[in-house]
Amino acid sequence: MKKLVLIFIIVLFLPTLSFAQTKTENQPVFAKSYDYVNDFEKILTPNQVKNLNDFLKSSEAKTNSKILIVTTPSILPHTDLTNYSLDLDKYLVSKLKIDTSILIVISKQLRQIQVHGVEKIRAKMSDQEMKDIVSSYIVPELKKGDYYKGLQQGALQLAKKIE
Repeated sequence: MKKLVLIFIIVLFLPTLSFAQTKTENQPVFAKSYDYVNDFEKILTPNQVKNLNDFLKSSEAKTNSKILIVTTPSILPHTDLTNYSLDLDKYLVSKLKIDTSILIVISKQLRQIQVHGVEKIRAKMSDQEMKDIVSSYIVPELKKGDYYKGLQQGALQLAKKIE
């Protein structure tokens, strides 16, 4: 009888143990590849993305500084855009070997923008100058709903400043 109960318990719990997860892996919250313009929120037309990509690529050739634009509808599991952009920058450098000089992250849905510059451009542009460019060129156009014009003008001003 004891053997029968033991076999019954083993048969009952064996399938559950074999399907149990023993290790939880963090799912990556970032894409596996990035270009100069990454419109994950779909706020730009394909032609606008191409034009911005072309401009940023030629700008990188002139300045030796890479400007990367990312639009995102969600920052989960992060709680604020600042942490999201810092983690994205770390991810780009460590996992994808993309060394950006300026990272622009925009969320239309959250109505937020974050511009992150690396230490190597501080000699050419201070954080305050970067904030001034964002507030003077990008934000006014974003408020009007013209994301392309804001990003185009902002990228142009940032590129001029780091030349």
